[in-house]
Amino acid sequence: MSLPSSPPGPPEPEIIAIGCDHAGHGLKRVILNLLHELKVPCIDLGCASADESVHYPQYGKKVVTALLARPEARGILICGTGIGMSIMANRFPGIRAALCHDLFAAIMCRRHNNANLLVMGGRVIGPDLGKEIVRVWLKTPFDGGRHQERLDLLEQLAHEA
Repeated sequence: MSLPSSPPGPPEPEIIAIGCDHAGHGLKRVILNLLHELKVPCIDLGCASADESVHYPQYGKKVVTALLARPEARGILICGTGIGMSIMANRFPGIRAALCHDLFAAIMCRRHNNANLLVMGGRVIGPDLGKEIVRVWLKTPFDGGRHQERLDLLEQLAHEA
């Protein structure tokens, strides 16, 4: 299967807020190093270590709060599988969290869903794939058009519930 081509990407987001639980800490460190190499401004919202079990919703909420305060920002969350962080983050209107464990999903979540929050599983993917997912997610633009209409509908339906 070939990956969809991505047109030249948008400017990098103003800032990336990143957070994890204990199971995502190792991959988060790898991704922080990549962001520093790429000179992408980022803020690390925890957790600080893999040594002690922590509750993923607390760290996910920190990143969600940062994104809601700065609509031009994007975020990255990492837990063991990515599932818990995805469930938590998508409870908030304005957050479009996409769980990505491959490059195709990372591209398409930006092109069609304008995902502002990338979620990965630290126990599911390795560091090299994690870095490539972040690279394509950062550079892939949103297609807009009919996809924006669908996002508008999602927001409308969320406010009706």
